[in-house]
Amino acid sequence: MKRDKENQQPDLPAQIAKAIRDAILAGDLTADDRLPSESDLAETFAVSRPTVREALKRLAAQSLIRTERGAFGGAFVRRLSYAEAQGQHATTSTLLLTINEVAFDVACEARYALEKSCTVLAAQRRSADDLAAMRAEIHRQGQPALSDEAFCASDVALHRALVDAAGNPILSYHLAGAVEAMQPLMNMITFGLRARGHIVGLHTRLADAMEARDASAADVVLTELERYTQDLGARFIAARRTSQD
Repeated sequence: MKRDKENQQPDLPAQIAKAIRDAILAGDLTADDRLPSESDLAETFAVSRPTVREALKRLAAQSLIRTERGAFGGAFVRRLSYAEAQGQHATTSTLLLTINEVAFDVACEARYALEKSCTVLAAQRRSADDLAAMRAEIHRQGQPALSDEAFCASDVALHRALVDAAGNPILSYHLAGAVEAMQPLMNMITFGLRARGHIVGLHTRLADAMEARDASAADVVLTELERYTQDLGARFIAARRTSQD
């Protein structure tokens, strides 16, 4: 009977996974709680154990549960760290931007608007270590032998340091999509046109603003970076159109 029911309903594993996920989000299941056994879940949802097993695989793929073997094993609600969540968020943002072909100017506008949202807190809370991290990347960017790939990675690291200086893990999580996903995509388009010296100069002013705890000055620099990036993007797009004509 269970098999007949499963054949009649679409994607039962997805429905079961959603029910368990909703229980986690509602707080009915919390971190490290043990889920009912496969047989108990199969009875609860009136499905076969392979169907339950597939639902659990989907939850594990979403990093919502972990499985352990042994007498005291089973499936447990996973304790997700901010670092893991940031990585997943950045990956999802990259896929979203790539698959949906978001316009360069739209992505650029969003990326800098999001970063500006943390400059007040970053200016107030930045530590000596935060400032040192920014200065180290600026020094690295000034090295003539630095490859384009390494320069782009340093660019991302500098802006990551600014965001993290706000000292708010939730803000850092949300900004991960902007800095870790949008910034590399914009760098891929503009790296061949931009003047490194100009970027280093803007980054130096940004670090100076953070050192002075001047959020307004930091916003001014970010606005200049946005305008410069938008201009480079427009030039790249125009050149590509010309070459295609």
